[in-house]
Amino acid sequence: MERPGARRRRTARGGERGVSDDGETSDINPVTLEILRNQLESVAAEMGHVLVRGAYSPNIKERRDCSTAIFDAAGRLVAQAEHIPVHLGAMPDAVETVLEKDPKPGDVFVVNDPFAGGTHLPDITLVSTIAPDDEVIGFAVSRAHHADVGGSAPGSMPPGAREIYEEGLRLPAVRLVDGGEPNEAVRDLIRANVRTPDEREADLRAQRAANARAEERIGELLDEHGPVLLDAFDAVIDYSRERVEAEFESLPDGTYRARDILEGDGVTDEDVPIAVTVTVDGAALDVDFAGTADQVVGNLNAPLSVAKSAVYFVVRAVTDPDIPPNHGCYEPVTVSAPEGSVLDPDPPAAVVGGNVETSQRVMDVTLAALAPAAPDAIPAGGQGTMNNLIIGDRSGSFTYYETIGGGFGARPDKDGMDGVQVGMTNTLNTPVESVETEYPLRVERYALRPSSGGDGRYRGGLGLERTVTVETDATVSLLTERRRTAPAGLDGGEDGATGENRVGGDPVPAKASVDVEAGTTVSIRTPGGGGYGDRDERAPAARARDRRDGKVDDRRDGKVEDRRDGKMNDR
Repeated sequence: MERPGARRRRTARGGERGVSDDGETSDINPVTLEILRNQLESVAAEMGHVLVRGAYSPNIKERRDCSTAIFDAAGRLVAQAEHIPVHLGAMPDAVETVLEKDPKPGDVFVVNDPFAGGTHLPDITLVSTIAPDDEVIGFAVSRAHHADVGGSAPGSMPPGAREIYEEGLRLPAVRLVDGGEPNEAVRDLIRANVRTPDEREADLRAQRAANARAEERIGELLDEHGPVLLDAFDAVIDYSRERVEAEFESLPDGTYRARDILEGDGVTDEDVPIAVTVTVDGAALDVDFAGTADQVVGNLNAPLSVAKSAVYFVVRAVTDPDIPPNHGCYEPVTVSAPEGSVLDPDPPAAVVGGNVETSQRVMDVTLAALAPAAPDAIPAGGQGTMNNLIIGDRSGSFTYYETIGGGFGARPDKDGMDGVQVGMTNTLNTPVESVETEYPLRVERYALRPSSGGDGRYRGGLGLERTVTVETDATVSLLTERRRTAPAGLDGGEDGATGENRVGGDPVPAKASVDVEAGTTVSIRTPGGGGYGDRDERAPAARARDRRDGKVDDRRDGKVEDRRDGKMNDR
């Protein structure tokens, strides 16, 4: 009997569906299996190339904020391109939602509803049937972050949102293409509710082209290999599951815990606890987020699919990276969170920040919990944020969206990486030339932050500073973290530096939306990574290299000279 006041927990296990009728697969020669696996993964990768080349928005064609994958007819992930972790781990929920709609050959479904298969509204997913011989044998899936989907602020990521209705157009799984015929009513609905309709339509066309390429290539593989291709779907999943189970068995059985916080929810500055208990039991891993905060008023709530994505990323991080990423990797993993918590909110909760920021903290605490079990695989704390910067005007003439890299935590045997995306995103930066060509923005500074990485036997990676001048009246929105709680060092290493946001030279909170006039400067200084090990054990040659490479400065009181104007500025 449930104790009084206890919250129910929704549980997600990787192997809940997709079991074959007889529970077995045909024997496939190992060489043939390896060939087929690589061919399937190449199809997913080619989908990504088609999407990036065909997209119109810089967010997709330059930053590559998109992901592609192949699923079987039962909705199991078979192959994926190595794109965005927070996209890929949540894709199965979108396919599961589509399966409930009785998909048929020629259908293309569009979905972004976080409470029905999506993650947050800007991430629009297209799920297309793969039916080369008029029988559905699988699904091609593409997910892309669209720079605007309506809502109360340009860019559809309003920091102060209290309900999902403020965040933009919400699409349950509906047919964008019905049996090969475009659904113009859905197209018109989307165009009428976004600020940049031509850009949205062009990016959706690119997603449709990517999915169509998958059907074409799978048809070719079916012609080449015959029914053994479908047997390979099962075989590659079984192969990955067996290898992940072996990896789990190599970890010491036990229960491991960790806790961290989010720095306010965009409405208040109160800390939002994220707690996790990880249980390793032979070949199984149970990840329980009991003790995590109730859902919040602001937009840092995250659907359970986002929490699952973060956990699946950690699974990939602590096991052999050569294991093919598919449904089998996650069958031995169970993820649960209290219903009505920040990791499994009830509608109409605002969720846009959950996908980009809460996912990072879920990853952080899960890695921290597993550090005693896998000390050789876990780095010190990374920057722990995507540093989301959105600039746009309410007329819809432009919307710029960027996630900005920072410091990767130092590792047990080497320094952290400087100025990279850490964790749940894997995007590129938008090149300066593209920013200044596509938008009324001018990039003033883009540089590493000296001394932002935590000291230690191995030094944490450096954060970045990106400063732009907005050349027209606009709205600036920020969704960031690690502005007051530093990325943690590990094994005696020092913490990394916290980040900082400035608009017009004045500090602004981690989550903020500000209307600015033309000529206003926006500066984002991202966190550094934590250090690993005792700083006194750092090799003298490494310290000399740090000074030579400009990774450390001669500051005495937290100040360093800004050579542009000779003033002393915080770093």
